Amino acid sequence: MSNWRERIGTPFCGKEREELVDFLREQDLDYDEQINYTVVLLDDDQIIATGSSCGNILKCIAVSPDYQGQNLMGTIMTNLISHLYENGITHFFGFTKPKNKEIFCNMGLYPIAETKNILLLENRRNGLKKYIEKLKKETKTAMNLGKANEAGREIGAIIANCNPFTLGHRYLIEQAAKECEWLHIFILSEEQTFLTTRERYELVKKGVADISNIILHQTSDYLISPVVFPTYFIKDKVNAFTMNCKLDIQIFCENIANELGITRRFVGSEPACAVTSQYNLCLKQELPRNGIMVTELERKAINGAVISASAVRKYIKNGQFEPLEKMLSKEVLQYLKGRYENGEGERSFNL
Repeated sequence: MSNWRERIGTPFCGKEREELVDFLREQDLDYDEQINYTVVLLDDDQIIATGSSCGNILKCIAVSPDYQGQNLMGTIMTNLISHLYENGITHFFGFTKPKNKEIFCNMGLYPIAETKNILLLENRRNGLKKYIEKLKKETKTAMNLGKANEAGREIGAIIANCNPFTLGHRYLIEQAAKECEWLHIFILSEEQTFLTTRERYELVKKGVADISNIILHQTSDYLISPVVFPTYFIKDKVNAFTMNCKLDIQIFCENIANELGITRRFVGSEPACAVTSQYNLCLKQELPRNGIMVTELERKAINGAVISASAVRKYIKNGQFEPLEKMLSKEVLQYLKGRYENGEGERSFNL
């Protein structure tokens, strides 16, 4: 061990990055571009082990076959976990090949979901179970305070970013709520660059307050966009997105939908976004196999153009607020003006 030394990258660039890419390739892994911290162990300037992270996700962890059995994995994991804790991250995840389950479990991680191609783990033994308990408590509270739609027979669900909450989102929720006894709305909890998780959640909460059969949740870290799932360990890049979708869908079906009695999931049509359109297609293929109906609703349009959160963000970036009067509620528009009109990122008032 005395001859080994650590090197830290935040992330690496130039020659050091090239050396890391080459080492990972030798271990049958690709370098993940979404990395903000890396530790490598070197022996005579040769990389013998490495590990990286981005946010609360561990990535690209590998040990040279010539050095396995010497607890280098433990050294790498200790460094990564210390880095996460130093940055206030106490709940983290790892994606890897299923064949590596025993290795990562020995490092203190616990399996959440597993498909043929992907294994998802976390550092909390009962993290998902506690999240489900939270969802059940929120559901009970909402049902006590709200009123079921007696004309509906389904328990529905919508999962959305709402960045920001538009009249298009409102239309989708209204239409779905009419067809359900109760409708669960899950707001994705991954932090966005435009509005924070809390801001998005609070704007949706205010925007649907008049719909009595809504049950509103944050997704925590268990329902995230397949777009951000790592694919560095998947060689079949053509089908990597579909593999990630199947993992996300498995978590939703076997845990959330099963525990909350969800029988129907609603999505908005996606004529302009190929990625979301592919995800919707995957939902249509996989959810019915688990007894969950998928309903794709046509998105609300203005003069033939669908209302898009990305279009809203573009208008605001260009300082154009007038076109948003037909795309946002008065409350959301007022908030965004206070948030951005006096300079991007400045909050003029609180929610």
